[in-house]
Order: sequence, then C-alpha cells, then structure tokens
Amino acid sequence: METSGWNWEPGERLVADLGANKDKYEWVEEPQVSPDGETYAAVANVQGEFTACVNDEAWENTFERVWNLGFAPDGRLTACASEMGEWKFVVDGEPWEDSFGYVWEPQFSADGAVIAAAIQNDGSYGMAVDGTPWETLYENATAFTLSADGAHSAAAVQAKELGQADIKRYQEGLYTVAIDGEAWETLFTNVFGVTLSPDGSRAAAEVRTNLYDFTVAVDGTPWAARFQGVWKPVFDPRNGSIVAPVRQGGKWSLARDGHLIWSQYVQCWHAAFSADGARLAAIVSPQFGRWTVAVDDKPWGLTFGEMVTDLTLSADGARAAALGKDGGKWAVMVDGKAWAGRYDMAWAPVFSADGAHVAVKVEKGGKYTVAVDGKEYSRAGEACFDPAFSPDGSLVLVKMIENGKYHRRVVPVADFK
Repeated sequence: METSGWNWEPGERLVADLGANKDKYEWVEEPQVSPDGETYAAVANVQGEFTACVNDEAWENTFERVWNLGFAPDGRLTACASEMGEWKFVVDGEPWEDSFGYVWEPQFSADGAVIAAAIQNDGSYGMAVDGTPWETLYENATAFTLSADGAHSAAAVQAKELGQADIKRYQEGLYTVAIDGEAWETLFTNVFGVTLSPDGSRAAAEVRTNLYDFTVAVDGTPWAARFQGVWKPVFDPRNGSIVAPVRQGGKWSLARDGHLIWSQYVQCWHAAFSADGARLAAIVSPQFGRWTVAVDDKPWGLTFGEMVTDLTLSADGARAAALGKDGGKWAVMVDGKAWAGRYDMAWAPVFSADGAHVAVKVEKGGKYTVAVDGKEYSRAGEACFDPAFSPDGSLVLVKMIENGKYHRRVVPVADFK
C-alpha cells in the first residue's frame, strides 16, 4: 500500500469523539477506520433508516439497511445497501447506477482505484466492476476475485444447467472459470479457488476432473498430472509458472506446473511467493497435529498444535512472519522465532518497507493495542485498527479508540520499548 502521501508528522490527533453526537442516531454499529487513519466511519440508524456517519457527519442518502461497511485502499468508503427490495453498492455515499437482487463481497485493486463486487440478478450470478455488471451471468458463481491492477475480474461459475438428481450430467462437468464474464470452454466436476495473474491476463484454479481426481487448470487447460487434492494455486512473479499445494499418496507437497518441487508433509497450504519470486513459503504440518511455516522447503523448528495462519513475507522476501495458536493463546512468529507475548487474539503481521520491523494488532484482556518487534505500545483501548509503517520504517501509525474517542497517533518505532 502506498503511504508516502500520508501525514507522518509524529504526534496525536483526536479525529472523532464517538459520544459527542450520539443523540443524532438511534444507534451506531461497529466502527471502521480508513487506511491512512484520517477518517472514522460507522453504520448508523437515523429514525429507523440506515446510513453511514463519517467523522460524525452522516451521508445524505439513507437506506433500508446498510452492511459490509469498509474502506478501499485509496480511502473511499464502501457499503452494500438495500432499498425498495433491491440492493445497491455505495461508494462515498453514492450508489452505483444499477441495482441488484443482491450484492456482496467487495473486491479492490491494489491501489483501490477499481472496485468490484459479487452480484445476483433474477437468480443469476456474476460480478460488477465499477458499477458495470458482466454481460453474462450464471446459475451459480463463487471464488470471486479481481486482479491486482483491476483490469480483470473472475469467478468459478456453473456454465450448464443441472436438473434435479441429474448425477450423470454433474459428473460430466458443469463448472468452469469466467474471466470478465466469459467462460472457459473446458468444464469440470468442480472449481474452487481462482487466482488471477498480477496483470489479470491469465487465470488458474483448483479443479476436480471427476469424482476422485483433482488438479490445477491454467487458462482453461488442466495439468496432465492428477492428485488426491489441491489447494489454491499462485503465480510465480518471475516467469508466470503456477505453483499449488497438492496431495499425493496421502501426503501434501508443492507442485510447479504439475511436478512436485517440495518434500512431503502431513499438510501444506497457503503458498506464497516473495514479490520478486525468489522465495517460496507455505504453512505446513511436518507431523500430525503440529503446524509451522516452511520457507523454500525448510520448515521452522517452532510448531503449534492448534493452527498457524496469516503467513506474510517482507517486500524483499528476506523475512517471513505468521501467527501460531496453542492452548487458546496466540503468538507472533518472525523468522521461526516467537515473540515473548501471548495474546487472546492477534491479526496479520505487517512489515515495514525495508523489512526491518514487524507490527501486529493484538488483544489482551479485552483491550487492543499494537506490538512492534515484540514490544507493546504503552496505551491500549477498546478498539484498534491495522497498523502501518512510514515509508522509511521509522514511524508507526496507531489508530485507536480509547475511552470513546478515536485517536490517530504517529509513533516512533523507538518508543516501543
């Protein structure tokens, strides 16, 4: 996320007093905060109708219901809203021109300039991009995705009708991938996770070729190899080859273009490349009931019994972080070592641009704060939001609701002691 244009002057600013205008609304729902921390928003009920209050000022438009309120990466506020039995997608208080039978699952380009959403119209499903629906909608659609540059959208779709109990037709294949509404010609028994290349020009997906065999399909062509299971594929940024977790002989590994490239594990999933493609990591289970991270097929020695999640790589790929859970408590792992603190909850790690520092939003004893490199911020509140680093990595943006007031604080990393 581009942060160079944000205000990085160290200090604290009160953005909103959540109780100052409480008499204006019947009630206010869970708050949201923009990536740059400048804007606070929440769904609000005004005399039985719904809207959003933004830094204590309500949108002019009201609706029968507003939900899924959130900010795009560029700071625009979006929501799904119902009106007269139809659903609209709303951006900064203004609905898209078209209404839908239902709208959900917002998708954003990396810079937030392009916004897409899943839609349903008259029992048919697809996507709308910046308000324009696909020309072709389908009987079913799942696994909605938007390319990082916003140029293309995709989903797993049901491309043929299925009569009741028509098992034969189901086995012959009903599902495929649609790119910008145009379906691949090849049909599969099932299609699951769909991945677009960064520029959206290519697509890959987990597919089931019959009742028993799984593989990965790339631009409509399945790998020749068949497996007992697959997980969501990823594109290698260097050469566009496809890597996916696969199950063979009861064990899991990573395969590139259909050929195994890693050792076998009890489980292997959530594969991720560094931005330059030089490093490849995944969450693995080296032994039954224990979880960790492997980087370039080398598992960390530290394992957890409940789960490992939120694998994150630094921009240069030199470092990796993830969350591990044991005994109902969460730990933050960085480069195979856990921070000393244990938390009731923790959120996805965030690296500074140079990879030198890691920040995590955490919860302990009902209070929320930010920890940097294992050291917690000196203050905690009733809510906290995802942290961010300044471009040079020396400052941390802490967005916190404390005693009913939302504060935006820019804190030197050195203050985390």
